[in-house]
Amino acid sequence: MTDPLEVSEPALDDPGRWLGSTLLLDLEDPKLRLRAHALTQLCKTEREKALAIYGFVKRIPFSKALKFRLRTARRVIDAGRGDAVDKATVLIALLRACDIPARMRYINLRGKILRGLTSGIASAARPVAEIWLNGGWMRTDTYIFDAAYMAAARQRLKDFGWDWGYGIHREGHLIWSGSGDAFLGGTSIENDAMVLGDLGVFNDPLELLSSPQWRASHPRIARAAHWNLLAPSMEKVVRELRDEGASPRPLAGKRRTS
Repeated sequence: MTDPLEVSEPALDDPGRWLGSTLLLDLEDPKLRLRAHALTQLCKTEREKALAIYGFVKRIPFSKALKFRLRTARRVIDAGRGDAVDKATVLIALLRACDIPARMRYINLRGKILRGLTSGIASAARPVAEIWLNGGWMRTDTYIFDAAYMAAARQRLKDFGWDWGYGIHREGHLIWSGSGDAFLGGTSIENDAMVLGDLGVFNDPLELLSSPQWRASHPRIARAAHWNLLAPSMEKVVRELRDEGASPRPLAGKRRTS
C-alpha cells in the first residue's frame, strides 16, 4: 500500500484518486449501495446528495463503546451508532458510492479538547472529512456529534465556563452547509489552537493505522487497549449528556462544577 504522505500534493488533490473502494469502505456491499440510493434518489445536484448523506451520518448517535477492530461502513450502519472513526467511514463510503470524491484528513488534537469526556490522553487523532464539490475540497468534522449530543455538550461548556471540552469548542459550528468548511473547533485547522499537527489524507482509518509514520509512534495494540480502558467511562458521560438534554434543567445553584 502506498503511503499517502509520500505522494506528491498535486496527485493527492486529484479528485479521481478518492473514489475507490477499500476493505472498510466496501463499496460493493449491496445494502450500502441501497442506502446511498435511498438517501439521494430525489436529489438533483451533487451538493444535495452530499448534504443528504451528511445529514444521515450526523444523525447516527455518537457512542464511545468498546471496540476490538475497525468496523466497515455497513457494520456501523447496522449498529446504528458509532464514534468519530466509525462515522467517518460511513460518510466517505456513502459519498463515494454516489461518485462524489471524498477522503479523510487526520489531524492530531490536544487531549484538552476531550475535557469532560476523559482526562486520560495527551492527544487524539480526528478524521476531518474532505468532500469534492464545485471544483474544490470542502472540510468538516461536524458529522461526528449528533444534534442531541451537541446541544447537551454546549450547555455543559456554558455552565462550567469552559471554552473547550467534550470534543468541541463552545462556539464551534453545529452543521455543514455544503458551501464551505465547518469545524467543531469553530475555525480552520490552520488556526485552531487545539490542533497539534496535520497527519495527511487517507482513504480510511485502516490506511492511517497502517502507515509507517503512525506505526513508528503509536504501538497499535497498546493504543487500542488504552482507548478500550477509557471507553466505559467516556460512554457513561455520553449517556449522562443525553439524559440531561432530555430532562428539565437543574437550578444553577445546584449544578455540579467539578
